[in-house]
Amino acid sequence: MSLDGTYDPANIFAKIVRGEMPSAKVYEDADTLAFMDVFPQAPGHVLVIHKSATARNLLEMEDAPLQAVMRTTQKVARAVRAALKPDAIAVMQFNGAASGQTVYHLHFHIIPRQEGVPLGRHASGGMADPKVLAEQARAIAAEIR
Repeated sequence: MSLDGTYDPANIFAKIVRGEMPSAKVYEDADTLAFMDVFPQAPGHVLVIHKSATARNLLEMEDAPLQAVMRTTQKVARAVRAALKPDAIAVMQFNGAASGQTVYHLHFHIIPRQEGVPLGRHASGGMADPKVLAEQARAIAAEIR
């Protein structure tokens, strides 16, 4: 898919926001939602989205919802650090298919990294155990300030 197109309200993240699909929630406020990636590139991989914005990518996002998503991304990244004690944290965001974007609802990846451990492949690894994701979500959520 190109950078241009029409937002699809049936995308998986929109379904999660509406409660039509389950997720291991880490954090939620009036505007944003953070939840565990079911195809994690590393243990503790979290996704952050805006709940009502219909931007497919960064280039389409309005200022106010982008600010809300960035505040939540920082808040959750701090909690990931406190809960999981990684050596580093990668914050990633993809725009268009050629960049690796697979869900066309603007989202940010928070990926804990450990020295010497390779990063899993984006959107192509195996699905994580829901119980493990729920445990990770609880540990991270407990550190949100």
